[in-house]
Amino acid sequence: MDPRYPQIAERIASSRYVIALTGAGISVESGIPDFRSEDGLWSRYDPLEYGHIDSFRMNPAKVWRMLLEMDLLLSRANPNSAHYALARMESSGYLKEIITQNVDSLHQRAGSVRVIEFHGNGRELRCDGCGRSFDRGALTLETVPPVCPCGGSLRPNFVFFGEMIPPSVLEEARLAARSCDMMLIVGTSATVAPASHLPHLAKQNRAFIVEVNPMPTMLSSALVDIQLAESAGKALTAILSELERRDSGKRTEYNGE
Repeated sequence: MDPRYPQIAERIASSRYVIALTGAGISVESGIPDFRSEDGLWSRYDPLEYGHIDSFRMNPAKVWRMLLEMDLLLSRANPNSAHYALARMESSGYLKEIITQNVDSLHQRAGSVRVIEFHGNGRELRCDGCGRSFDRGALTLETVPPVCPCGGSLRPNFVFFGEMIPPSVLEEARLAARSCDMMLIVGTSATVAPASHLPHLAKQNRAFIVEVNPMPTMLSSALVDIQLAESAGKALTAILSELERRDSGKRTEYNGE
């Protein structure tokens, strides 16, 4: 076993405020390819043509052809061991919150409660005109684009290219990054602003940073204290096991007294 797993577990246990920053890589094991990968959506759909808010507003029916494929992909996915490991860390009191760049809601489905959805989510649709929200599960999407009673086109409640991160969400994420003394960066290269600023905010406040990514990123040599070149599921499950082994040992010691 990698000797760094116990080291990371001890660091988590002794830290005051641990957060996780997650990206597409944590959901790959759930069957959701990174959009920018060879088999991702952007290999078949030009992101500026199908993912930009201006494209949606010019031709919502065209963009919804891509959105239907994304919707089906998200609906078939289930949380994997990495999502469950983070949820267990939160319920055990080790993890304060998760900032996720994903829109798949898999953290919540795994049991995580304190989740900052940096790019929104696909659980809801909202009217691009009046702003009214609708539960995605209550709509059939037999006709696209789906239309609000006001006549406006409905769109997923996530951030398109060309849109700003909602100010309240951005400030919440920045506050978490500034408050933490340890950050787990899982499945993201964190190279696209403003999410890319979050690890730097954490490091400015001397946070200990652990990166979980099969491939090194630009963060690996610049900010990261420990880089685990493993899948999210393998690494987080191993860290959780070390935390639980540590807790079990403490209980045994206490009962022995």
